[in-house]
Amino acid sequence: MNLDEIDRRILAELQADGRLSNQDLAHRVNLTPSPCLRRVRMLEKSGYIQGYRAVLNRDRVGLGLTVFVEIKVASHGEEGISSALQAALSELIEVVSFHIVSGEADFLLEVVVPDLRAYEHFLMERLLKFPSIKEVRSNFAIRSRKTHAPLPLNHLTLETKI
Repeated sequence: MNLDEIDRRILAELQADGRLSNQDLAHRVNLTPSPCLRRVRMLEKSGYIQGYRAVLNRDRVGLGLTVFVEIKVASHGEEGISSALQAALSELIEVVSFHIVSGEADFLLEVVVPDLRAYEHFLMERLLKFPSIKEVRSNFAIRSRKTHAPLPLNHLTLETKI
């Protein structure tokens, strides 16, 4: 699918406010509602828009501790960065994002829990139970300043093919 300037503006507007009505969105991107809706549906079908959700305030829902966890695996062979370990990490509800990285660690996880005691339980009773994990390093967020930011789209130019 080729993205044009209107598609890019639709994506930017929906990132800023996913609850926009089609009519409001159409007005903001200077289209009539029918073509705007067709474009949104095509962006969804093509995978540019993966879904819609509410972004919750972590403190208000009692998840006041964010920890960035670096994991080294024991081996990079069959048991190390296996799809089974990746699937298991994905299933841990405390893990809100994780990445396979290069450098000192193999994985970087973002973990949210109510407090230090909950993190200790998560670490000792859940994370360290995986035999392929060799080392864990925890970095505690003191204060979060920018979370859930919209993706930058300024690299997309007219008729950019992605």
